[in-house]
Amino acid sequence: MQRRWGVVPLVDMLKEAVLRTGCLDAVTSVSGGGSLSAEVLAERLLLVIYAYGTNTGIKAAGSGGHGHTEEELRYVRRRYLSAEAARAIAVQIANATFAARSAELWGQGSTAVASDSIHVRAYDQNLFTEWHSRYGGRGVLIYWHVEKKSLAIHSQLISCTASEVAAMIEGAMRHGTTMDVEANYTDSHGQSEIGFGVTRLLNFDLLPRIKRINKVKLYRPVAGEPDAFPRLAAALTRPIRWELITQQYDQMIKYATAIRTRTASTEAILRRFTRNPSHPTYAAMLEVGRAQKTIFVARYLRLRDLQREIEEGLNVMESSNGANSVIAYGKGGEIASNRRDEQEMFVLCLRILQSALVYVNTLMLQDILDEPEWADLLTPADRRGLTPLFWSHVRPYGEVNLDMGARLKLSASVPGPRTPANAVGEPSAEQPRPPRACAPVALHALTATTRARAGETSACGTWSR
Repeated sequence: MQRRWGVVPLVDMLKEAVLRTGCLDAVTSVSGGGSLSAEVLAERLLLVIYAYGTNTGIKAAGSGGHGHTEEELRYVRRRYLSAEAARAIAVQIANATFAARSAELWGQGSTAVASDSIHVRAYDQNLFTEWHSRYGGRGVLIYWHVEKKSLAIHSQLISCTASEVAAMIEGAMRHGTTMDVEANYTDSHGQSEIGFGVTRLLNFDLLPRIKRINKVKLYRPVAGEPDAFPRLAAALTRPIRWELITQQYDQMIKYATAIRTRTASTEAILRRFTRNPSHPTYAAMLEVGRAQKTIFVARYLRLRDLQREIEEGLNVMESSNGANSVIAYGKGGEIASNRRDEQEMFVLCLRILQSALVYVNTLMLQDILDEPEWADLLTPADRRGLTPLFWSHVRPYGEVNLDMGARLKLSASVPGPRTPANAVGEPSAEQPRPPRACAPVALHALTATTRARAGETSACGTWSR
């Protein structure tokens, strides 16, 4: 790639993604009107996104050889680049990446994402900045959702004390792209019994890597059969309270529908329940989560393929975190603003830069691997190991020189787009999802399936001895 395109400045990667996707066309002034031409506005928006995403700041970006001053860039930031506009730009680049992928090279579209938080240092003089006991420092958390081919589909800024389970659910439900999320890989901090319960109600699978899984307790499917699973006796505890699930079924569906339709946030619902842990609906959700977690643990311990799948997804997440540290190199990786809107803009622009990098790398790889001499060289193992998230050919540092007329020589033809699940920038949470075997409307079937004995497999999982 370096022999064909050389070392490409990061701002040129962003420019190429913008020109090919047209993601800036819909950006308008927050107050209506605007006197800037489309060309000038596009150049200044590119520079502002680059300034925020690399964390170098508008002052540094305004000193490059492009003819735009710092004051002009700050005006465009105030007047045009809102959080909603930045989010829509990131979603449109993600959708363009899905559309550009060659099925022969990358396989069919993925329905699984990995999620995790990273700690970013921030100034102390800010009510949002908190000390994080696990990371051992002051700052904020950025919670990412990355699909299996290394494309970030959602990012959110949360405090150090916020629930990572709620952040995981929010990102899986409200990413806004054309991807249909059916499974979410996460680490131990992104899962809990209530997390298993809520994700079951929302019709997607929670697939965590649980720390100290040897200490996890399994719940019995029915009462009155203490000798039903003799080899699991040491790990088994009390039976699931199915009567409580039956009593609170309608209320659980009501809360799940509120999350799906954006009537209430997951964080608000979980905060309400944790203040009153004796709430019967909360207790019923916990019972659903305990049943689902028992099914998952039984599958995880029995299926090596599932263990490898989860580990692979979380490794993609770690690679994404490495890319973020390379892109956001300015100010030592510390957020220099105490304003919440500025911090959120940094997160969104970082996501835009990473998405642009993945998009252009995807096109570069497809251009190279379409050549006949590569047809017989790649083995199936090589194809499985392909990733568009790499940066050895990218220069994120140095003076910012922007030339909209200089383009990368890439193939102009890309595969047709997916059928969108929703409009660009709009949440997909309100769109009805096709029913699956474990749909929430069939939650009552969980009781019957968990009564299965060893070796009997249901659509939702297996109880094995």
